[in-house]
Amino acid sequence: MPIAVQRALPTDRLRDAGIVLVLLGWLFYTRVYWILQAAHLGMPPCPFYYMTGHPCPFCGGTRSFAYMWRGDIADAVRLFPLGPLFFAGTVLGAGGLAAGAVAGRTWVPRLSGTQWKLVGIAAGSALLLNWALKWFVLGN
Repeated sequence: MPIAVQRALPTDRLRDAGIVLVLLGWLFYTRVYWILQAAHLGMPPCPFYYMTGHPCPFCGGTRSFAYMWRGDIADAVRLFPLGPLFFAGTVLGAGGLAAGAVAGRTWVPRLSGTQWKLVGIAAGSALLLNWALKWFVLGN
């Protein structure tokens, strides 16, 4: 079984609660992004883009999440093709980790070395495809 739910140790609960706080902080920031942007209080621009003039694989992610809060999936995909998937994963992940921390349970991935490599290759491939779509199809 690749993922198991087990009793959480106090350190596991603290780790999960910390991850939930980071995810909720990110969701809050993207929820109020347009207000912060109008007040010139947003995060600085992407250093990769600033130095090279080309978008990095994650450029557009913040605005994609902000558009997802508005329900504008088309603009979210236009800015960051994986944005809606990342948004849904962030919301579900924060909810699942919070529920687990409250219930005293934690998720433990049980993958072999080969399986971890395959997960890494799949994630890297998805990110490269996302970047290629931005450059060659969407023109961002």
